Amino acid sequence: MSGTQHPRLILHNYLSPQECKELEFIHRSCSTVGYRPNVFSTTLTHLIATNSAHLLMPFVPIREGLKEKVEEFFGCEYELFVEFTGLISWVRGASIGWHSDDNRPYLKQRDFAAVCYLNTYKNDFDGGLFHFQDGEPKTVAPLGGDVLIYTADSRNIHSVGEISDGERLTLTLWFTRDCSHDEDAKLVSLLSQSLLQNNVPHSWLPLPASSNMYWFSPDQASHDQLGFDICWARLHILGFDILYSQDESCHHDMSEFLTEPLRLARGDRLFDQEFVNILHALQVVQHYWWKASELQAEEIKIESIKVVELLQPQRDRISSLKPLFLKDRHQAEKVFSSVACESKQEFFDWSGFAASIPMWEDYVFRLRKELLTSLQHWKEQESIFNIASDAK
Repeated sequence: MSGTQHPRLILHNYLSPQECKELEFIHRSCSTVGYRPNVFSTTLTHLIATNSAHLLMPFVPIREGLKEKVEEFFGCEYELFVEFTGLISWVRGASIGWHSDDNRPYLKQRDFAAVCYLNTYKNDFDGGLFHFQDGEPKTVAPLGGDVLIYTADSRNIHSVGEISDGERLTLTLWFTRDCSHDEDAKLVSLLSQSLLQNNVPHSWLPLPASSNMYWFSPDQASHDQLGFDICWARLHILGFDILYSQDESCHHDMSEFLTEPLRLARGDRLFDQEFVNILHALQVVQHYWWKASELQAEEIKIESIKVVELLQPQRDRISSLKPLFLKDRHQAEKVFSSVACESKQEFFDWSGFAASIPMWEDYVFRLRKELLTSLQHWKEQESIFNIASDAK
């Protein structure tokens, strides 16, 4: 805790390892290119727009609890609104110079910030230390589960050192006293407009946004020059290839492939089950890595696993499309690869992967049910909050 001249607070182990891993899963399966170079983000509005509104549910208790902590520490009970909630990751080359969070005119409404670290300096990434210009603590080394709270003004001018390796992941919230910037009211309105009826076919499956939201290029180059699609890149880093039934000649616009059905291959084997689009496949894969340790601890018996040999025409189709979405494969591997990714691949097995698909579906259905139950209460209050068990 710092003094009144530079009010700031560190909450150690505020988030559990399970909460950190769940938010990591959400980000790595849903993120888009972020607001500055070498940064990726997952906002709550984006989750709603891509038919993954149910993934808001893990955020709800964290947002509510942090708002109470901020109000308590700064003595402004019942005055604050959440202005922004987002998962933000920084990869190699990302940094930010000295600034305060409200130093841009359109962000003057921001009063306080809470940065929740979801992974750990030196274990998961190098660089990325958080520095305050004045006051104590002077430097904060991110530790998974810790939360840093501070005023978003000139009393807490700060910077973030350049990431030299790995992916630094945070859950960031900003708070405001200005009710016109209340994120809750906007989210409830968006949720009310979205298709959340249980009888809508595939209403629980994700739907990708426009392709330029997933295209990463360090030099802001066009798609015809450098860069890569981050969904393809994350699958590639984890050892997967993507097989479409059609080749590129069937589409005038490569972005059409984002919503095409696909199958996943690995080495010389093909998992013969179709995913509705690339986000569907990415969510299942990332969920598998999240739950892999649990699957390894169980004896998996899946009778209907369909893993077949990858045929040469299928290899050719994979090879023809990959360069279109991974124009700079070396850059993709440099941005996303890490020791953690490499070690994960050693434990992969198709039976565990097949078992993880119904686990992912159960997870999605549970969150969706919670969302549908909560939404009516949220609409009445125009606020997002935990619904007590007796209210359900």
